[in-house]
Amino acid sequence: MPRRKELSEDLRSRIVDLHEAGKGYKSISISLDVHVSMVRQTVYKWRKFSTVATLPRRGRPVKMTARAQRRMLNEVKKNPRVSAKDLQISLAHANIFVDTATIRKTFNKNGVHGRTPRRKPLLSMKFAKEHLDVPQHYWQNILWTDETKIELFGKNTQHYVWRKKAQYSNIKTSSSL
Repeated sequence: MPRRKELSEDLRSRIVDLHEAGKGYKSISISLDVHVSMVRQTVYKWRKFSTVATLPRRGRPVKMTARAQRRMLNEVKKNPRVSAKDLQISLAHANIFVDTATIRKTFNKNGVHGRTPRRKPLLSMKFAKEHLDVPQHYWQNILWTDETKIELFGKNTQHYVWRKKAQYSNIKTSSSL
């Protein structure tokens, strides 16, 4: 569950002042339009630490802001094949310097995972319909093979796409085309 927004220091000091004046949690909550539990926490913190200022927290502060996360998710929606390294460079232009592992972890927390893209058949039904009336001697000059892998463009590397889990079930199979 995400953290709630913090109350301003001014509002916290007004809560403490009203509590010292003898008002109860519920009446303070109604007058300042703040939840009762927030009033109770503020008074507890004031009693324990004698301050309403924000105290230092444990752990490393988060580098990836919510805005940066939305920006990354929007870039992935536009281009699912973008790499974590490219996203790192794009975030660096916005003065957010994070590691590629942080980017992948952020995607995983948001339900977006790196997967191998679905293989599409090279010969489609459209191809078959277009060549339905081609004469027999045309096909004698075509070499058909399933033993050779020829890569015309790019390197012989594994490619990935970023997808949400719900997108896996929405993919139509080639037999239904």
